[in-house]
Amino acid sequence: MKLIENAEGLDIEIISGELQDEFSELVFNTKNIVKDCLFVCIKGAKFDAHDAIDEIVKQGAKAVVVQKDIKRDDICVIKVSDTRVALARLSAAYFSHPAKKMKIIGITGTKGKTTSSYMLQKLLGQNAKVGLIGTNGITIGDTHRSTLNTTPESYELHKTFKECLDANCEYVVMEVSSQAVMLKRIEGICFDIGIFTNISHDHIGPDEHKDFDEYLMYKSLFFKQCKNTIVNIEDEHANYVLKTSDSKQKYTFGKGGDFDIKNIEYISNKDFLGTRIDIKCREEIAEKYSVNNEISDIYVGIPGEFNVYNALSALSAAIICGVKEADLKNALKDSRVNGRMEVAYTSHDFNVVIDYAHNAISTESLIHTLRNYKPKRLVIVFGSGGNRSKDRRYSMGEICGKMADFSIVTADNSRFEKTEDIIADIIEKLKPTGGEYITIPDRKEAIFYSIENAKKGDLIAIIGKGHEDYQEINGVRHHFLDREVVDECLEKINR
Repeated sequence: MKLIENAEGLDIEIISGELQDEFSELVFNTKNIVKDCLFVCIKGAKFDAHDAIDEIVKQGAKAVVVQKDIKRDDICVIKVSDTRVALARLSAAYFSHPAKKMKIIGITGTKGKTTSSYMLQKLLGQNAKVGLIGTNGITIGDTHRSTLNTTPESYELHKTFKECLDANCEYVVMEVSSQAVMLKRIEGICFDIGIFTNISHDHIGPDEHKDFDEYLMYKSLFFKQCKNTIVNIEDEHANYVLKTSDSKQKYTFGKGGDFDIKNIEYISNKDFLGTRIDIKCREEIAEKYSVNNEISDIYVGIPGEFNVYNALSALSAAIICGVKEADLKNALKDSRVNGRMEVAYTSHDFNVVIDYAHNAISTESLIHTLRNYKPKRLVIVFGSGGNRSKDRRYSMGEICGKMADFSIVTADNSRFEKTEDIIADIIEKLKPTGGEYITIPDRKEAIFYSIENAKKGDLIAIIGKGHEDYQEINGVRHHFLDREVVDECLEKINR
């Protein structure tokens, strides 16, 4: 396979040896080396493959791609300015540029990426096959697998694109993290549509971004690779993103935007917990994409105002993609995202939702959202992760104490801390608020207690872990999924 020749936009310099551009495989992990492969040396946070050239040669690589001045007599050494860029462009070539043969839609933002991507998959999936890549894993048709990163490494990403193409996908909807932009995982990909949901102070630290300005910059750089840009006009950094974008077509959603919310109705009954919305499109856009400028009675089966905005971002993209009005109205009624304001149970008596909220901002937002459904009692089941900033547990305790009607404080991922110590820290700030609470260290028991003791009109929110299917205790991950525990409890009480 001629990789170098087919890697578009890749500038190389042969430092030593002779280039014979036919390789058995493309490899970037020393555990996967095979004879006659092309090996790309990546410098990671803990390991630099440039330091393992001897082992790479010994295992039979035919050539190595480097970004350092390394000369060898026993192997062809190819120098590039950035091996992460090289890996992305070589990966596209290795899998025969599958992204060019489908419509790729990327969604970025601090919050809302996962939910918006699921919603857009549902909307586009009414009349086409859609691949999905993101935090909750990779879905292609009926197959699903987990992934380590929100946006996989470039090799894995193009491999997934090839799988989507082979499965006859017309679209791929994917989450694009700022880390993916910074680490060149999406290098060279032309996105048909890029969506910006919002940005807030997060992902800043030693292993992520040095400050907010850097975080915003990488979020915005993504839109230099998009044919169409869709931006949440209500975010204070919307204009910065729009100015950074190189898209020919730029659209906005939100109040005063090209796509706007006209009406929101919060619905809670035995069959449905969610919203009914009406949206309005700017007249010239409605005409361009053959829809009415006002579209009414769109049902969204994931509760909350912020999920209305997630839905609006997905609806905006779907309209640009040509989805018909009837499909816009009905596709999201039964939408569900594992662990993201997931409706786990509805009845005349009480409702249960599961959410990933695990810090002060997301918890406060969740409680405000659930108050819109006017529950007689809002019950929050929560804990806080061990070996993380104590400010998180203190603030969650204070917020739940002030804003919930009843708190059940329990375990989250305690990691190497004692659950009882974490709970004590939470109670230190919760108790002075005067809010009602109990402590049940075992999370399964806490969930069972919330359901078995539910009162008519209760809305129970089990938060902190969301889609996670494990509990981490003393460095060991044990299988645990909040949704399964809820189902087990309901089965028990309904026998």
